[in-house]
Amino acid sequence: MKKQKLKGKYKMNNKNKELIEKIENLKRKKKACILDHNYQLGEVQDIADFVGDSLELSQKAAKTDAEVIVFCGVHFMAETASIICPDKIVLLPDQHAGCPLANMVTLEALQAKKRENVGSPVVCYINSTAEIKAESDICCTSANALKVVEHIDGSYPIIFVPDQYLGGYVAEKTKRKMILWPGYCPTHVRILASDIVRLKKEYPRAKVVVHPECRPEVTAIADEVLSTGGMCRYARESAAEEIIVGTEIGIIYRLRRDNPDKKFIPASEQAICSDMKLITLEKVLLSLEEMKYRVRVSPEVAIKARKTIERMLQIC
Repeated sequence: MKKQKLKGKYKMNNKNKELIEKIENLKRKKKACILDHNYQLGEVQDIADFVGDSLELSQKAAKTDAEVIVFCGVHFMAETASIICPDKIVLLPDQHAGCPLANMVTLEALQAKKRENVGSPVVCYINSTAEIKAESDICCTSANALKVVEHIDGSYPIIFVPDQYLGGYVAEKTKRKMILWPGYCPTHVRILASDIVRLKKEYPRAKVVVHPECRPEVTAIADEVLSTGGMCRYARESAAEEIIVGTEIGIIYRLRRDNPDKKFIPASEQAICSDMKLITLEKVLLSLEEMKYRVRVSPEVAIKARKTIERMLQIC
């Protein structure tokens, strides 16, 4: 995989330099690539072959010729890579890096909801487990949720799992009837409309860009509602010199690194995902040295889940 160009680096000390040299050597030896989500620590982003949002990472995983994928993110992301690339070894450097949102829907509960709404297609947000993907009709990310829902026949209401706020935002924009699961991202709900209002007074010229996992009163007062990948493109292409960013604060590092002439203000300093911050340079090195922790999905589940993901990728 051709390494993504970076504009600037995390301040490197001698310890980090040694770790990075060892990681690079092991990558070459084991024919590995490192995929990072935008919420990762800055020092981890800087060693990645590619940094992106869930859709971009899924696409990169599908196309990479690497034999080993080290996924710096959370479990459902590594699981998705394993589903898409069953012939590759997928490693998650910290086995405890999970997603509270993904855990808010169970297979049994979704099956019961489907029985209550026969005929309704199930759209599952990529922030879900392999079992939920296997039980769904099509997957989506925050970047393509509108496009996916617009592609679905409108004869029945859509069951949307597990994020009620992303689903509600999509329902509002598409005017489609949707049955929303009562899940939410604990990180994004910490961002309040009052945070935005306060910062707008302090930075009156700033544009406000927020993630669709935010509360509806937050998305309602934003200038743009975008995935993290969309935020990176907006920051690059917009004429705005100041941008208030409503998502997990890990993305601020990338935005500042790639756009040093612009000012980025976190909408809330409380918007921290502790799971995303579990992965460190030391854990990436250990993962490559000991080939752990390998993420596997049972063939029966993987086959069904792959179809759900592939339907999304065909549209997007």
